[in-house]
Amino acid sequence: MSNINEILEGCRQNNRQSQEKLYRQFYPALFALCKQFFEDDHEALTALNNGMLKVYKNIEQFDSSKGELFNWTYTIVRNAALTLIRDKKQYAVIELKEGVTNIPSDNPFKSLEWKDIYVYLGKLPPVTRAVCSLFYIEGLSIKETASSLSIKEGTVKWHLNECRNKLKRIFGSSCQL
Repeated sequence: MSNINEILEGCRQNNRQSQEKLYRQFYPALFALCKQFFEDDHEALTALNNGMLKVYKNIEQFDSSKGELFNWTYTIVRNAALTLIRDKKQYAVIELKEGVTNIPSDNPFKSLEWKDIYVYLGKLPPVTRAVCSLFYIEGLSIKETASSLSIKEGTVKWHLNECRNKLKRIFGSSCQL
């Protein structure tokens, strides 16, 4: 990341050219992140832009001694995407009973390439896609996933189960998920 310190300083001074450089430099990875949560490019771009606005507004809070600018920005954009999902209130309130523990921990995406992951995620309903992205791709626990989406842990388990069932149908019955 060449000139990142100059870009960062320009962003702190509210320089529009520096903000554009930062946006363009991080755009590919951040758009790919948002596509994990939204099938529609417009919604993914909305989440990305909402996140970047928060980055620009809070750039003074970035502390390079605590981590990289990209990681800080990534977290803000991911949270903006999750906020957009929560605001849409499209998730079903379906919950597994407490005794149900048959959620397999094998990652159905581990052997796929990124382009294939996006295709399969795109075939899932929005909240199921978000749950799968957080759990399987981001590596959050069930509890962390539930907290991020403001839903119950049982609902997260239901979405993970739903994801696996839908992927079994998509991959075909020969696939062992």
